[in-house]
Amino acid sequence: MAKVLILGGGVIGVTAAYYLNQQGHEVEVVDRQSGPALETSFANAGEVSPGYSSPWAGPGVPVKAVKWLLMHFGPLVIRPKVDPAMIVWCLQMLRNCTEARYAVNKRRMVPIAEYSRDCLKQLRADIGIQYDERQQGTLQLFRTQAQVDHTGGDIEVLKQFGVPFDVLDQEGCIRAEPALAGVRDKFKGGLRLPGDETGDCKMFTERLAKIAADNGVRFRFNTAIKGIAIESGKIAGVDTSAGILKADIYVAALGSYTPIIVKPLGLTVPVFPIKGYSITVPITDAAGAPESTVMDETYKVAITRLGDRIRVGGTAEISGYDLTLHAARRATLEHSVGDLFPRGGDLSKATFWCGLRPMTPDGPPIIGKTKYDNLYLSTGHGTLGWTMACGSGRVLADTISGKKPEVDISELNLSRYARPARVPSP
Repeated sequence: MAKVLILGGGVIGVTAAYYLNQQGHEVEVVDRQSGPALETSFANAGEVSPGYSSPWAGPGVPVKAVKWLLMHFGPLVIRPKVDPAMIVWCLQMLRNCTEARYAVNKRRMVPIAEYSRDCLKQLRADIGIQYDERQQGTLQLFRTQAQVDHTGGDIEVLKQFGVPFDVLDQEGCIRAEPALAGVRDKFKGGLRLPGDETGDCKMFTERLAKIAADNGVRFRFNTAIKGIAIESGKIAGVDTSAGILKADIYVAALGSYTPIIVKPLGLTVPVFPIKGYSITVPITDAAGAPESTVMDETYKVAITRLGDRIRVGGTAEISGYDLTLHAARRATLEHSVGDLFPRGGDLSKATFWCGLRPMTPDGPPIIGKTKYDNLYLSTGHGTLGWTMACGSGRVLADTISGKKPEVDISELNLSRYARPARVPSP
């Protein structure tokens, strides 16, 4: 067995550490924060949603983007700046906005997402981990008849990949989410994905890290990563604020910061930070709160029940590595949850947060070996890091251990950007 050093203590890094430890490896995790899940994993929307595993880049997205930018409570914000990485990433994303490329990218995303949910279920059965989890599906809520009428394409994709779904009228939505009865005039129908789950990603990551530590994984927090050293064509060590850390195998799971740390190695990782926001609202009336997750399709806002809290997440802000909390983004989140669940929580006591989603321009994450035999990547999960975490950790552990993963990840590694996408025949 090998000694493995994992760079990054978010949900992606911690799940990888757990599975590698289970397979007998000596594992160490290094992170600049004081504990696990204190950056992008800290307060995400709480969805484990393989049913929503779709690329952002798709047919019609450029036109929709213009509309979103003009909306008062729009889900998209672009803060232009002279940043070559931003420009290149945006152009690469636009290049993927075709039906053929969407089909390829969707096909690459769904298997790892479905597998990850199954791994999460098995993990619960194996170790009894609890994290304010619920298995009550996701309700995509349509405020307009036009949204209802345009679900055909989404439904065909769900059928193609065997994802269970229910098309609901207004009363069906209320049966799934009883609190919506008081605002029935706000929506026309919905699409429910009963296989989706919810849960607190930070709570899960903290508890899994504790279990992993009890099993022998070493966590080195408050440790900044400065660079990676190469000798004889292999990774020789990682320069940190605690000195040089050495291992047999290295895993870069640093989310949006992965491209920065591996760029000096001659690796171009097309991951760019897309800022997302959330508010966490204490529940004041359980009967007026969501039962699971409601996706407000108009504003692209997810409203999720997490124990005695409501997590409201949304917005895609393209602004680089800026972590400024903009009040207008909070207003969008408050508008969505206040409109649909006016009795559910106390907005005056909500906490406001933002994090950087590591997005690839085509949609699928980047998982697997690099041109260096002892350096692996697990990054680029975008809005689906929580959804894909367990599966990503398991397939990475299997690959490093020399086992054949239960899901084919041959088209998820970095080399896919060096070859043309294989589009399906007409």
